[in-house]
Amino acid sequence: MIRIFQLPQYSQIKVLTLKELTNISEIRTDIAWVDLQNPTIAQIKEIEEFFGITFPTRQQQEEIETSSRYLENSGIIKINSTFVNIVPHTGALEEHEMSFILTEKTLFTLRYFDSRVISETVKKIKQFPMIFANASKIFVAILEARTDFDADLMESVSKYVAEISKKINYDNRLDEKLLLKINESQDLTMSLREALFDKQRVLSSLLRNEDLMLENYNRLRIIIKDINSLIEHANFNFTRLEYLQNSFLGLLNIEQNKVIKTFTVVSLVFMPPTLIASIYGMNFDFMPELNSKFGYPIALVLMLVSSIIPLAIFKRKKWL
Repeated sequence: MIRIFQLPQYSQIKVLTLKELTNISEIRTDIAWVDLQNPTIAQIKEIEEFFGITFPTRQQQEEIETSSRYLENSGIIKINSTFVNIVPHTGALEEHEMSFILTEKTLFTLRYFDSRVISETVKKIKQFPMIFANASKIFVAILEARTDFDADLMESVSKYVAEISKKINYDNRLDEKLLLKINESQDLTMSLREALFDKQRVLSSLLRNEDLMLENYNRLRIIIKDINSLIEHANFNFTRLEYLQNSFLGLLNIEQNKVIKTFTVVSLVFMPPTLIASIYGMNFDFMPELNSKFGYPIALVLMLVSSIIPLAIFKRKKWL
């Protein structure tokens, strides 16, 4: 799907199709945003030829070098940014790459996923078209919406971590599912932090571009400030998750020690009776106790006493 947003001054937004764009070449300078979602190779080439730009390939979108994430050349800014999302109902982590190409007149976005951030930005543009009357303002609006979405995501992760903490502190049962939840939260927090670092580097580079970003300087400074606070919060969450993981493993070791202790006590309690039973189970011809009338009850009493004495010693030493 390709959406082309025409934003003439003092008029409502017009969303054009690729066919309409091709047939009306004179409106090229009035186009503020071209959004490509899951485009075909032919559609990408048509847009590239029409506007004289070059989109990155899927492989180039995923490269992690700084030069691949942010590039300025002849007044054109090319950015590859990571978008992190949680799949509804499953809680699985999704990471998608979105490419931005920002020229003096037009913003181009290339993505292969459905983004709530883009949907929210389109709603804002339709409500207030005069506020987003050029490409750079639309681009900053997308960054603002993405930062707000990251903040909501970070808040949901914090609540999830708090629930795990309560289960560890107040639930007497330790379940291995808790450890898996901690690991999932760590993966999500790390992915969020990496995406935030990526946006921080991009914004720092944008602030140095006076030609395109001068009128949006204050908004960019606020976004960077918000991202810095989110990074600090992500670091706090990660530290807290490490603490919870260590606490869980510590409590698990205590539970295992209790089980081993119980088996050890049981073994020690039954050792003397077992010894007595073994002695009188020997097949010797001369064993006087075997001919005694009270030999059997005496042996039972000896086994009972030999069991009670270790229990009394353990209880006195507070080992039980």
